[in-house]
Amino acid sequence: MASYKTIAKESEGFYKEKGSKFLAFAVPVSSEDDIKAFIAQKRKEHHQAVHVCSAFRLGADHNVYRASDDGEPSNSAGPPILGQIQAFDLTNILIAVVRYYGGTNLGVGGLISAYRTAAKEALEHAQILEKEEMEHYEFTCTYAQMPGVMSFLKKEKVEITATTMDLQCHFSLTLIKSKAQAIKAQLYSF
Repeated sequence: MASYKTIAKESEGFYKEKGSKFLAFAVPVSSEDDIKAFIAQKRKEHHQAVHVCSAFRLGADHNVYRASDDGEPSNSAGPPILGQIQAFDLTNILIAVVRYYGGTNLGVGGLISAYRTAAKEALEHAQILEKEEMEHYEFTCTYAQMPGVMSFLKKEKVEITATTMDLQCHFSLTLIKSKAQAIKAQLYSF
């Protein structure tokens, strides 16, 4: 079964070290556009903060990921945040950590610890859930086949994302990947 772990909704963490405050925000995301928009929103909300460091991972196969130090010393912020995402084995997630400078330099070791701790706290407050990988599918049938098709889709709890009714009935469906082959085979039998 193709499944992955992510978080249900936004959660927050907080860490304070030598006057610097680290506010962590973990949020479920599905695209890099979501990520850019969320980081821009945090920069706007926290315009007096000196850094908004982040890390994200996308996809059930975990192969799209990135970390940003946002001006902090190299590898002192983004990679420790990404490390927490990996430690919790999560994907389709962004963690942004907003830093308010407290007047005392923390050094690279102190920064690594602070960003890691803030990110970990946000994940400890998150509701982690397991989701199954989905597949999108287009299907066309006649009006005579439609009652049977609709009954089957309802019974299987298939999400219909779009329909078009013209000479034939066209459906855009979202299927659970592990069940997709069986559902497709049944749809072709109508």
